[in-house]
Amino acid sequence: MNKKIITIGRQFGSNGRLIGRELANRLEINCYDKGLIKLAAEHTDIPYEQLKLVDEKKEKPWQYQVDVDDQLDRQYRYGHIDEVLFNLQSQVIRDLASKEDCIFVGRCADYVLKDENHCKNIYLFAPIDVRIKTIMERYNLSEKKAQSLIKKVDKDRSYYYNFYTDKDWHDIKNYHLSIDTSVFTIEEIVDLLEFIYNHL
Repeated sequence: MNKKIITIGRQFGSNGRLIGRELANRLEINCYDKGLIKLAAEHTDIPYEQLKLVDEKKEKPWQYQVDVDDQLDRQYRYGHIDEVLFNLQSQVIRDLASKEDCIFVGRCADYVLKDENHCKNIYLFAPIDVRIKTIMERYNLSEKKAQSLIKKVDKDRSYYYNFYTDKDWHDIKNYHLSIDTSVFTIEEIVDLLEFIYNHL
């Protein structure tokens, strides 16, 4: 029996994770986002804390990992643990999708599950001013710091997605539905995604 899967790509500050969790709670299924790192860590000798540092980031081809994040332990700095994490997470995503109805947030899940018939890919976005306000409130940051953080996270996510999928993260043709989260309430978006899930 085919499982029902929703994947959510999201701009930072568009409330993608929150919407994924709210949908999962309503449907009484699992929502996987950062928890995938822990599941991936079970299949490697690289510690979870080290894998977490390269989550949804791709090392630039002209840089060593040490240039990207100097918090990495020395033994991992010159390897490609970002690629190890991507491959492990992809394996975990495929395994979970074969066993249960669920939701995946980020981690190129739409690409990893591109051959699944009962999978719908959603992209959540919002205007920059709305996202700045959200991040200011969420992390208690100034407007300038919130804007800088959004730029950094979106850049990391875009580079990561584009590298591993050979597609453009922002291209709406990669998704079945794109939603501006600033013009709907979270409940309205969850209602819509619940309808989509029920008709998979």
